[in-house]
Amino acid sequence: MPADHKRALRRGLGALMALLTLPPAMPAWSVPAFARAMGVQCAVCHTLAFGPALTAYGRNFKLHAYALGGNSTIPLSADLISSFTHNASAQPQPPHYSDNNNLALDDIDVYLAGRITEHSGAFAQVSYDGIARHTQWGVVDARCARDFTLGRTNALFGVTLNNFPTVQDPWNSTSAWQFPFPSPRLVNGPAGAPQLNGFFAGQALGSTAYALIGNSLYLEAGGYRQLANRLQEDVGVRNPAAEHALDGTAPYWRAALQKWSGSHYVSAGLLGFYPHAQTPQERGSGTDNYSDLGYDATYQFSDGGPHAFNAYLSYVRERARLFGATAIGGSTVVANHLNTLNISGQYVWRQTCSVTLAFFDVGGNSNAALFPASPWLGSANGRPDSRGYTTQLEWVPFGKADSYARPWLNVRVGLQYTAYTRFNGGDSNYDGFGHSAHDNNALFLFLWLAI
Repeated sequence: MPADHKRALRRGLGALMALLTLPPAMPAWSVPAFARAMGVQCAVCHTLAFGPALTAYGRNFKLHAYALGGNSTIPLSADLISSFTHNASAQPQPPHYSDNNNLALDDIDVYLAGRITEHSGAFAQVSYDGIARHTQWGVVDARCARDFTLGRTNALFGVTLNNFPTVQDPWNSTSAWQFPFPSPRLVNGPAGAPQLNGFFAGQALGSTAYALIGNSLYLEAGGYRQLANRLQEDVGVRNPAAEHALDGTAPYWRAALQKWSGSHYVSAGLLGFYPHAQTPQERGSGTDNYSDLGYDATYQFSDGGPHAFNAYLSYVRERARLFGATAIGGSTVVANHLNTLNISGQYVWRQTCSVTLAFFDVGGNSNAALFPASPWLGSANGRPDSRGYTTQLEWVPFGKADSYARPWLNVRVGLQYTAYTRFNGGDSNYDGFGHSAHDNNALFLFLWLAI
């Protein structure tokens, strides 16, 4: 193929992907276009009126490729998140904002979402990141699925194409969908996180095949590859040439068991992600090889009455062999590990008010090159260890079965408080510059609108 034809083909693919969508710092939360296509309220699929936590009906809808329901509707939705953030102490001033008490337009998202054929559907997102002041492609999840019978056992088989490992997951215990949502962005965050937690979101594209057997056993496997720099640029990704990019195919797998007993639902699962990656500086020096193994569990109670309860647990252990980083001085040792634990519980009253309590813990080995001492974001002892809790109160005046202008108008107001007992390896003077863990505590007030 001539070079000019290849360039035209790359441009065409990039334009197609841009039309299909565009995440800011967070994935798609709720898509009212699905509710209109199915002729139901958003509350049928979501545990608190609208997104992202799913009910059993919502999980079934997602696994069936977003293809249930047949109303003729325009497959477009949009949402907006605006927030006010107060930090316990004034922090380094981010671009366009002050060192504390910031009012922000976090995101404006547009979704193309709906059924494509009898057995296929998709959602795709275009996002304007109001904090970074940038538009790019967001979460894409296109899939097809069909029901089969294996002897006397019912089974569902499907395939998904997506750009964010775990975004295809129907549970809210894995990284793309776990609490908190939304989360503050004009704050300092812990230094350590596994590669599974969105490190390649928007940079890579992957395909996995999945099966749900007997409505109990879920199995999924596939892999992700890095998109070419030109394609990333075409869909709005900034400076892809500087990324810590995937080298080859990164395998991904998932297994879970689920069970109902009356009003009670439980699930327990495993997942794995194995990326090899390189920075531009590491080329010729080796790759950084990661092995992420996760465990998760879900519990939900809902009896159709005014009270509901959701609980989620996630634990990810990451083993890293940083051959490339060590060779160029970016890591003091080749072998590293990082453990992350997230636990949350939510009580919901009449899908209108909720309170959520969550605990998080991050721990890993000491590595002064990966986690050097520096003001606020650094670690005096070279460790990523962080621990704390989050409390969130929410009120949903619109977005329920009896709401005004349902399912077009959806409104959610939340107040979230995050407190640290340990941050980047310590509680007092954790960074070597006199700052304490509690200096990073943050109060986050948000308004979330979806149509």
